[in-house]
Amino acid sequence: MKAKTIKKCISSMITTVLFLVFIFMLFVVISSKASGGEPQFLGYQLKIVLSGSMEPGIKTGSIIAVKPAVDKTRYKIGDVITFKADENTIVTHRIVEVTKSAKEVMYRTKGDNNKTADLNPVLAQNVIAKYTGFTVPYIGYFIHYSQTKNGSALLLILPGLLLLVYSIITIWRALAQMDEIKTPPKNIEKSS
Repeated sequence: MKAKTIKKCISSMITTVLFLVFIFMLFVVISSKASGGEPQFLGYQLKIVLSGSMEPGIKTGSIIAVKPAVDKTRYKIGDVITFKADENTIVTHRIVEVTKSAKEVMYRTKGDNNKTADLNPVLAQNVIAKYTGFTVPYIGYFIHYSQTKNGSALLLILPGLLLLVYSIITIWRALAQMDEIKTPPKNIEKSS
């Protein structure tokens, strides 16, 4: 009796985990496609870290949550900002110097793992967001893959297939148990 209860609990947990994985995959793929890049959640953008310049605090392959910049001139030394280094490159580094003039604000940045500061200062208008301190290691590899055409298809189809296969196995087991109950036991002697 106890074994059946344990099996039921494990079965329910597996079904729940597969369903949650499927929903998460669906969220990541749809959110990535809708935002044209990284997924967004509750007003925060999730950025993928593809270099080790901010290690050990932010590991390569992590995702980080950043808050989109509103007042791009208010950042101070020690803040970690995400900015456009050029048209195709987005970087997340720490501010090590702030320069203010009558016309503009510029930030000198440096990766925590780099020996020297970045060559070019960052204009305030190129700041995209501020790092919130939230990071999840290794998930960035997964999200980066999900942004490819093959990754999107695989990550939507695979959890659904796993859920379908697990459902078929569960139904098959339930039918086998029902057959055992319906089939009368053989070789029973009747006493007169």
